[in-house]
Amino acid sequence: MRRKKHRVMPFVVLGLAALAGVWILIQGITLQGALREAETRLASYGAQVLVLSQGQISYVDRGEGPVVLVSHGISGGFDQAYDAVAGKEGKYRLLAPSRFGYPGSPLPTDASVKAQATAFAQLLDALDIEQAYVLGTSAGGTPAIRFALDYPERCKGLILYSSAMPETSPPQTFSTWQGPPAFTLNDFVMWAFRGLFSPLMGMEPDTVHGMLPLYLRSDGMRLDAQVTNPDMAKNYRDYPIEEIACPVLIIGAKDDKLVDVSAMEKAAPRFQTRQLLLFESGGHLMQGHGREMEAALDRFILEIEQTLN
Repeated sequence: MRRKKHRVMPFVVLGLAALAGVWILIQGITLQGALREAETRLASYGAQVLVLSQGQISYVDRGEGPVVLVSHGISGGFDQAYDAVAGKEGKYRLLAPSRFGYPGSPLPTDASVKAQATAFAQLLDALDIEQAYVLGTSAGGTPAIRFALDYPERCKGLILYSSAMPETSPPQTFSTWQGPPAFTLNDFVMWAFRGLFSPLMGMEPDTVHGMLPLYLRSDGMRLDAQVTNPDMAKNYRDYPIEEIACPVLIIGAKDDKLVDVSAMEKAAPRFQTRQLLLFESGGHLMQGHGREMEAALDRFILEIEQTLN
């Protein structure tokens, strides 16, 4: 019996290795098709490029009306920024830049959160825009908050969607890497394990299509994990949230697996003038609440515009 087992084991190992090889081959073939589609999709946005003192920045600029500048989240770019507000071109001028390390916006020497906010201001300068509403999603919430602090005269209103939020007191400890594990920051790994998106992040596997190609986003994702996301904890005293005078709209979902909504509720009172809208479900992408979010954004901006006029 022992001899039979010893004879069978090599065949079992070979069989498993063959199955693994076939799986890897299938993943690689399907990934190549997905990457071609992603590259074509990125090109379809017609992004423009400017060279600022902070470095090159790529952005989408569409529509007319009050300006809404979008600070996208991790794994994003001008495409993710624009998609967050797509369809609103008839009401607003939508300004969707890639943050540092994302498509069309290489990492500069200084890629701090403060420098990211300065790049937003310089983009507005280059386009002769005096003021804007700044919408921060996920990791993009930190640069959006930084902009509101550093350029209060230019920020009409701050909108935070599923956003990183400030601490309520100086933290004793904090994670120095706040993002996907470093080994996942490549196209093959993210594509191959997209089936884990739902249990780990509450997102559908198809979400991966909006993340590709990662080779154009991985620098930004590392920056967000190491610098952007930990910044409000690491530099707590540099974020005097109570000084933000512009109106603030905070929107989140209670079942978000990436943002602690209880921390959002605790942090909200630090803002002078704020509205807090929480959904029971929807996850990090707040799925199923598009109309409600659009209505809340419209009311928020209309109220401010009426006050200013």
